Amino acid sequence: MDLLLYIFSGFLMLIHLLSFSKRQHWIFRTADFIKIQWFILKTLFLLLNFIFLSNTTLCFWLVQGLLIALIVHSAFLLYPYLSLSWLRRSSKGSIHSNASTSILSVNVYQHNQNHKKLIDLVYQVKPDIVFTMESNKQWETSLQILEKDYPFYRKIPLENEYGIHFYSKLEILDFQTHFYTSPDLPSIEADLQTRNKEIFKFIGVHPSPPSPTQEDTSKERDSELLSISARVFTCNVPVLVAGDFNNVAWSRSSRLFKKNSGLLDAREGRGFISTFHAKYRLLRFPIDLLYHSPEVFITELKTLENIGSDHLPLFSKFYINTKEQSLAQKETDLNKVEEAEINDMIASGNQASNSRNS
Repeated sequence: MDLLLYIFSGFLMLIHLLSFSKRQHWIFRTADFIKIQWFILKTLFLLLNFIFLSNTTLCFWLVQGLLIALIVHSAFLLYPYLSLSWLRRSSKGSIHSNASTSILSVNVYQHNQNHKKLIDLVYQVKPDIVFTMESNKQWETSLQILEKDYPFYRKIPLENEYGIHFYSKLEILDFQTHFYTSPDLPSIEADLQTRNKEIFKFIGVHPSPPSPTQEDTSKERDSELLSISARVFTCNVPVLVAGDFNNVAWSRSSRLFKKNSGLLDAREGRGFISTFHAKYRLLRFPIDLLYHSPEVFITELKTLENIGSDHLPLFSKFYINTKEQSLAQKETDLNKVEEAEINDMIASGNQASNSRNS
């Protein structure tokens, strides 16, 4: 029993320590995703060790001390994402004087054949914007029925699990498709106008994940996200960035994305709102993220029912108040080390993509 407890405690600590590394191989970056589950397991084994192990040995106190330190570190990273009202950002203005806008963002899973379930969900929640990822030509054909209610749309059907479709009740003033790291990994940028004439930019992202079955490293993912963050910082209108980031908000690259873009994380104070994996509740973590500029006020953020995908749909509602927040106030608190790190990550991602596509 004693040996097993020490072995499992050591394994939990090793996985946590891997996340401190800046190496971008998937073995190291996978540790970012399981912070919630590992926090629970570390706390459990801390208690089990106190119950079953002798507390008279140096090894016991070294293991327990390190477990406590790592639990505190995890708590520091996860605390902003607890559902706590005092962590939420609220507007001083009147919400009733602003027409709200809603977005349904969903990774449909390309091989999911239950197209009708998504269509029914759209008619049920009636979002102003529908943004789909992993939607190929077959999905596009099924979703044509939405076009009578969503007269403004753009379609990028791909068969590589990175297709994107965008449907809007709001007029699209401008639309761009970007390929920041690879010619087969699109992201979109749409300029729209709310019903109360506020212009804003929606950026939809879906970078490739670090995993043993896809990309060996997070280089391309991190490069794309940080390139988008640099683009966002130059925008002179309110911005929302949404999609399947294949990343969690507390990872190093996500925190750099937030600082470099000057955006806010919509989840802070609202809970983890985990979206993946849809079928396994205990193994679920949030990788479908939403960031927004200070002029945007989120009034609702939640997951919706499973449509047969491995991701749960993410629904959000917001309004814009440019009178309360000035675009001129946008600033970043990056230090020189972080700026150099971002430049290196963007460059290494582009290099990795060029090597893969050559």
